[in-house]
Amino acid sequence: MARRLDYAQADFVDRFADLLASKRESDLDVSAAVADILADVRQHGDEALLQLTEKFDRLQCKRIVDLAIGQDEMNAALANLDPALRDALQVAATRIRAFHEKQMPEGFTYSDEDGVVLGMRYTPVDAAGLYVPGGKAVYPSSVLMNAIPATVAGVARRVVVVPAPDGFVSPMVLAAAALGGVTEMWRIGGAQAVAALAYGTQTIGAVDKIVGPGNAYVAAAKRQVFGAVGIDSIAGPSEILVIADNANDPAWIAADLLSQAEHDEAAQSILITDDRDFADTVAAAVDTALPQLARSDVAGASWRDNGAIITVPSLDVMPTLADQIAAEHLELAVADPRVWAAKIRHAGAIFLGRYTPEAIGDYIAGPNHVLPTARTAKFSSGLGVVDFMKRTTTVECDADSFGRIASAGIELANSEGLGAHALSMSIRTNR
Repeated sequence: MARRLDYAQADFVDRFADLLASKRESDLDVSAAVADILADVRQHGDEALLQLTEKFDRLQCKRIVDLAIGQDEMNAALANLDPALRDALQVAATRIRAFHEKQMPEGFTYSDEDGVVLGMRYTPVDAAGLYVPGGKAVYPSSVLMNAIPATVAGVARRVVVVPAPDGFVSPMVLAAAALGGVTEMWRIGGAQAVAALAYGTQTIGAVDKIVGPGNAYVAAAKRQVFGAVGIDSIAGPSEILVIADNANDPAWIAADLLSQAEHDEAAQSILITDDRDFADTVAAAVDTALPQLARSDVAGASWRDNGAIITVPSLDVMPTLADQIAAEHLELAVADPRVWAAKIRHAGAIFLGRYTPEAIGDYIAGPNHVLPTARTAKFSSGLGVVDFMKRTTTVECDADSFGRIASAGIELANSEGLGAHALSMSIRTNR
C-alpha cells in the first residue's frame, strides 16, 4: 500500500519532506566499474567493445562492423512490420516531427545605437549519440523522441546505440530508427557504448553530444564522459504527479498512476486530491487493477515502496506542493486545468484535463518524453531541438562604432590589469 499523507496532520510538513527526500535510485555504486570500462574502451577501442559486448550481452563477434545495423535492415523492419503497428509509428513520428519543427530557433541580427552590429545564430552539432535503453522493455518511442529532434535540428550524423542481448534488437526499434532518420546504428549498450560515442574507436567515430536514458551504468558513464562530450541530463526513475478532484473516474486515475509505476520498481506515482473518499476509491482501484497488469510485480513494488496519496483541504494549496515535487510528469485532472497550470512553475511536462493521460504524451501527442526527473525540473527542461544546437554570437564594428565604445573597454581592461587586452583596443584608436 502506498503511503498516505493528510495536509491536516500535525506532522505533514515533516512527512512530506521525507517523501521528497526518499532515495529511489539504486544504492549500487557502479562508478569504479564504469571508470574501468571507459578506460578500457578508450585505450583498446574495437577490441574492448567486442569483449565487453560478449561479456554483458552474450553477443560474440569477430569484427565491430558485425555489430552494425545498416539502413537496409532498418528499412526492412519497417516494411515488414504489422501494418497497424507501422501506421501507429507513422502517426507518432509525424506528430513528434511537427511539434519539434516549431521549436527551431531563428536567431537575430540588429544594429545598436552606437552602430555596432550584434547577432546570434544557432547551428547544429555535427554528430549526436542517441542511447536507446533495452533491458526491461522495448522502447521504439524513445528512438523517435531522440532521433527526430536531432534530425529537425540538422545534425548530420545521428548514431543510435542499443543493447542487444544475444544479438536481438526488436523490429519495432529498428522500424522507429528508419522513421526517425537514424544514420548509423550499433548493437552495443551499457557504459561501453557511451565510451565508444564519447571517445571513438578504430571503427566508430566520436560524437559531440550524447542523449537518452539508460540504467545506472549508463547514467554513471554519462557523468564521467561529460566534458569530453556534451550530455542532455542524467535520467533517474520515472515519476508522475496526478492532481485530481472527485469528478474523475477513480479507475482512470488509478490507471494513470500505474502507467508510471510499471516502468521500474524505483518509479514514483503520487496523487493529490481534495477529497478523502475519492482518495480511498482510487487506492482501491489501484488494488483492483494491479493483478491485471502484465508487469504487476514491477508496478506493485513501485506503488508499495514509492507511491503516495496526499489529501489536501482544497486545491488552493496544490501549486505549492506541486512546485516542491517538481514532477517529471504532471497531470491536472481538474476543472479549469489551464488556470491551475498557470500557477505551477516546476514540472517536466504538464497534461491538462481529464482526457489527457500522461501516456498519450509518451507516444503520440508530440512533445518530447525525455524529461527531467528527481526534482530537476526546477532547473532543467525536456529534450528538444535546441539540445542538438549551440548558440554563436556575432559582433561587427566599423571604425566609427568601434571608436564610440572602445574607451570604456580600455578602461575596464586596464582595471583588470590585462594590458594586452587594453592594447588590442587602444592600438586601433591611435591612443
